[in-house]
Amino acid sequence: MPTFSAYDGTELAHHVIGGSKGAPPVVCLPGGPMQASVYLGDLGGLAAHRPLVTADLRGTGESAVPADTASYRCDRLVDDVEALREHLGLDAMDLLAHSGGTNLALLYAARHPERVRRLALITPSLAAAGIAVPGTVRRETALLREGEPFFPAAFAALEAVVAGRGTAESWQAMAPFAYGRWDARAQAHHAAEDEQRNDEAAAVYGSEGAYDPDALRAALARFRAPVLLLAGEVDLNSPPSAVAELAALFPHAELVVQSGAAHFPWLDDPERFAAATAAFLA
Repeated sequence: MPTFSAYDGTELAHHVIGGSKGAPPVVCLPGGPMQASVYLGDLGGLAAHRPLVTADLRGTGESAVPADTASYRCDRLVDDVEALREHLGLDAMDLLAHSGGTNLALLYAARHPERVRRLALITPSLAAAGIAVPGTVRRETALLREGEPFFPAAFAALEAVVAGRGTAESWQAMAPFAYGRWDARAQAHHAAEDEQRNDEAAAVYGSEGAYDPDALRAALARFRAPVLLLAGEVDLNSPPSAVAELAALFPHAELVVQSGAAHFPWLDDPERFAAATAAFLA
């Protein structure tokens, strides 16, 4: 497990998975937020095309807990990503991020645009850009799953959350919506999430001051590198219509909607996900 020191001396870990010898790596930022990168696996076989460098953000996975827990804030983590690039000896890198990790990728791209060769945003969070997802859109997306066995309980929980009456139990009941198939593999993947996430860090990640949507939007309008935004057709967290709003902020963006997929598209259809992402990164 390779490690390196961050700007404040915190020891950070990353993992290298697969890839052809000599091929440049794809640096991968996990979501959660602040979840250990192990849940990414080999991203549905993407590692057969390119080596993946999956980062354990500070306080997660094999990385050390920082002395200053305020450094968990998303905008402050940009310096850790830059330290990883320098550690890898990359002049510019292909950067891939999932879910909440896409906020960090966007802030990094805004601050260091010359260091990003290509940017792949997988079922992205929309928080940093200030894009809101109306409850009606989440509800309409959920109704695409009507008829599946889990639907009645999960949809009732969604209604409670949208109405502002959601509880921890409501969020747990909605878990099947995060996967295109609520099978044994999806259930095991979901069960592991609580053990892999640093809840203290997650609470700080998007706290006050982390995001400046107006400044970010202005920076993204000047971002020249190619961008892939991959949305899941039935993803309540990042519905395709909302991801399209994010795509519109870039001069050179491609939106791909993976049919039948939800928030973890590499689990729902590994071959389709790996093919689309590898083609973009080629």
